[in-house]
Amino acid sequence: MFQLTKNYVKIAVDRIGGPTKAATAMAVSGTTIHHWIKRARIADIEKATLMAALAGLELQQLRSTQ
Repeated sequence: MFQLTKNYVKIAVDRIGGPTKAATAMAVSGTTIHHWIKRARIADIEKATLMAALAGLELQQLRSTQ
């Protein structure tokens, strides 16, 4: 059996208003946003901190290695 985990990057992007608005707010490309969503992780600590602040999430939720 497999375990379902929440994709907090997707949740954060949705809270910001979607991939396009998130990309603009984060000063990255839409492709980068989609890569973060696919991996369910933001490796860059500065970008993860900004996304967490904009979305009202904990930094660790966006940097999870699960």
